[in-house]
Amino acid sequence: MLAVTPGEPAGVGPDLVIALAQAERSADWAALADPAMLLARARRLNLPLELSRTPTRRPKHLHVEPVPLDAPVAPGKPNPANANGVVAALEQAVDGCLEGRFRAMVTGPVQKSVINEAGIPFFGHTEFIGQRCGAGEVLMMLLCEDLRVGLATTHLPLAAVPSALTGTLVESKLALMLQGLRERFGIHAPQVLVTGLNPHAGESGHLGREEIDIIEPVCARFRAAGERVIGPVSADTAFTSRSLAGIDAVLSMYHDQGLPALKAKGFGSAVNLTLGLPFVRTSVDHGTALDLAGRGGGDCGSLLAALRLAERLSR
Repeated sequence: MLAVTPGEPAGVGPDLVIALAQAERSADWAALADPAMLLARARRLNLPLELSRTPTRRPKHLHVEPVPLDAPVAPGKPNPANANGVVAALEQAVDGCLEGRFRAMVTGPVQKSVINEAGIPFFGHTEFIGQRCGAGEVLMMLLCEDLRVGLATTHLPLAAVPSALTGTLVESKLALMLQGLRERFGIHAPQVLVTGLNPHAGESGHLGREEIDIIEPVCARFRAAGERVIGPVSADTAFTSRSLAGIDAVLSMYHDQGLPALKAKGFGSAVNLTLGLPFVRTSVDHGTALDLAGRGGGDCGSLLAALRLAERLSR
């Protein structure tokens, strides 16, 4: 089965899971969620839903492994009292993948601020899942139809990025990207574009030395080992069609350097994939959309793409 965690119960995640459950599926799902919350949301959306404790692909039916919440859910109004339930669903999904009960996990969006308000340190799915399964370094990669973007640093304040960016970090992320492109996507000789950190990739050191001192030496070592690595290149031109010709993936240095370009191309159908885990984990490319929760206006495209990619890669 695919383990599916709807994410923030007051967000749009449960709506999307319920909406996709209206049609027959091509794979077995197990939704890790509070059954009462799902049924209440289905009634609010005026969508028929029957819950099952055994696998089913029937339209309007959903197999659920119960993960109780501590407080009633009001769509659009996250409650820190339910943070434990959100985290417990993730823990159950990770553990089930490690034990072989699930072949992959697919995650809906969470409200990180609410989890932290509950006193649970939480930087994001990627970091949490990697730590839970003892994977060490993992790589956050988002992909749409014709672009893959990995992140050297993920959920950090922009001011913290330069000090976090070390040669060891860039080297490990680049190695994970190359390995993932080979093992997950079957690309025998991947070609990767690596961005710089500073404007104009540092302008020969006049706008910063991270390219000279950190990024370029890493790229040079990979090239010396026979890898097809280009960079560091200026991020303002890295995502042009000319720069991307023949490129299998881009490694960007921070979250809002690489993801705006990808989401401009494929928002609503892009998928978040974690590389470096002992199992497949995919996720949606959007947030909790609290303003849409319980209103039936959420777009299922990204969740559907995440489910299909998880099913394909886990085969």
